[in-house]
Amino acid sequence: MARVGEHVLAPLEGTVVTVAARPGDVVRAGEPLLVIESMKMEHEVCAPGDGVVDGVHVAPGEGVEQGRPLVTLRPAEAPAAPTVAATGGSDAGASEIRPELAEVHRRHAAGLDEHRPEAVARRRARGQRTARENVEDLCDPGTFVEYGALAVAAQRGRRSLDELIERTPADGLVAGVGEVDGRQCAVLAYDYTVLAGTQGAYNHLKKDRLFELAAARRLPVVLFAEGGGGRPGDTDVPTVAALDVPAFHLFARLSGLVPLVGVVSGRCFAGNAALLGCCDVVIATDGASIGMGGPAMIEGGGLGRFEADEVGPLSVQVPNGVVDVTVADEAEAVATVKRYLSYFAGPRDGWTCADQRRLREAVPGNRVRAYEMGTVLDTLADTGSVLELRPEFGRAVHTALARVEGRPLGVIASNPGRLGGAIDSDAADKAARFMQLCDAHGLPIVSLCDTPGFLVGPAAERTATVRHVSRLFVVGANLTVPLCMIILRKAYGLGAMAMAGGSLKVPQATVAWPTGELGAMGLEGAVRLGFRRELAAAPDPDRLFDELVWQAYEHGKALNAASMFELDDVIDPADTRRWIAATLGAAVPPPPPAAKRRPHIDTW
Repeated sequence: MARVGEHVLAPLEGTVVTVAARPGDVVRAGEPLLVIESMKMEHEVCAPGDGVVDGVHVAPGEGVEQGRPLVTLRPAEAPAAPTVAATGGSDAGASEIRPELAEVHRRHAAGLDEHRPEAVARRRARGQRTARENVEDLCDPGTFVEYGALAVAAQRGRRSLDELIERTPADGLVAGVGEVDGRQCAVLAYDYTVLAGTQGAYNHLKKDRLFELAAARRLPVVLFAEGGGGRPGDTDVPTVAALDVPAFHLFARLSGLVPLVGVVSGRCFAGNAALLGCCDVVIATDGASIGMGGPAMIEGGGLGRFEADEVGPLSVQVPNGVVDVTVADEAEAVATVKRYLSYFAGPRDGWTCADQRRLREAVPGNRVRAYEMGTVLDTLADTGSVLELRPEFGRAVHTALARVEGRPLGVIASNPGRLGGAIDSDAADKAARFMQLCDAHGLPIVSLCDTPGFLVGPAAERTATVRHVSRLFVVGANLTVPLCMIILRKAYGLGAMAMAGGSLKVPQATVAWPTGELGAMGLEGAVRLGFRRELAAAPDPDRLFDELVWQAYEHGKALNAASMFELDDVIDPADTRRWIAATLGAAVPPPPPAAKRRPHIDTW
């Protein structure tokens, strides 16, 4: 670099555009002397230090070669204020906003809630929050980075750009990456105030972008799915049916790779519902309506006229298993999302639990008396850690996420209050899918067994029981996470084997409480079937029946089974947590593999 008192040389070949320096000017280091254009780009040539211009050797329009002398500087006698106007390299304009940056700020601000009072008022009138409010509540402060904030609907042929900026910010989808309790997640929230939350050409591209990022970076995905499905009004992008959009394929491929959480408040139809149905878990607020087609599509198909809230209300979608968790409002929905994701973020410190001695009285002394398995689970798990999924569907089995000594795990538990704990088709589907969810995301499983077996009979067979209950064997036989089984009372037949992953030897540990009883089938049924002739010939068949049942119970009680090593042990119920912690703590799942543990999680 030239020093003061020497020539300032051309740094590259080009054409002189302007010359700011004049002989006698006092200049300071970094001040521009002239500008050279080369390959359509302008390059400032600046003073290498403080000095006085002694000579200028080029003029505007003159071509120069690299290394040619341009200006001669001599040292200044004393520091002086510069006489050459500065065009860059100082802090003078650092706080000033140039026009192009001001336009960027204006465009971003146009989509914010504070600049859309009418849209916000409509949400308030329905008792709902805006998409941006939900995202802000979900993500840790200052961590959300939005993708595609400047997109507008593909309708420039129908509307002015100013109208699109005002009425279709972000093309109706707030999407980006943010941290949820310190863990990065992809977050997508359909904005119902923008064209009824429909799926437009550009917000499809935004979904593609976020889903690909989620796959590459292993980010959980949270989807606020309120909206009306495909948007027929986008005319800027030439298409026939747009059936080649990759968003649904890309989202479905994430199943089993990362946790997928769907949230619905309000109405969710068609394409929005299809994305929702791909999620691992669906959280819905009171008043939500979910359907594969909205009122317009239903009427267009000649199927009648219905209000949106009649299509798929929670009174339908909760007992049929579509919705996993119901909440009062969006604030509770966001809190539930955080809670759900926390189970996949590793152990927690600082846990507490109930007095475990309560478990000694949890199972009634009357061996045929029903009891609340939910109470058992709440007592057994860390305080406040139980999150039950699909509680109103397949009610013969509970499925829940919980923690024991801070460690997250999944629980499948018989429900003696429903069908005596007999596993029907719905309960089998529910439990099998839950086991897949736990397996895919590395959660160990605890099975709490009190079942007389699979539900049988002509009515049960009309529900395709043979196929549905067999899912438990197929899924259980292919688990990669550890399983621990506790028999609280009944463990009969194939149903009990299914609760154990296919065999009592499959779990890392299979133990029973003193109330446990095992058998190839229910004791009463086994006596009636196996001793039919004796009972028919007995002078007092009822007394003989009771005696035979008692003998069967003595033979099948847990202590006898353990003496023949069909069980690993019979334990004090108060010691159950220690067994679970020791068993699952010694069988830590391997770290996430390069590929999925499972190809996907069944949507059902």
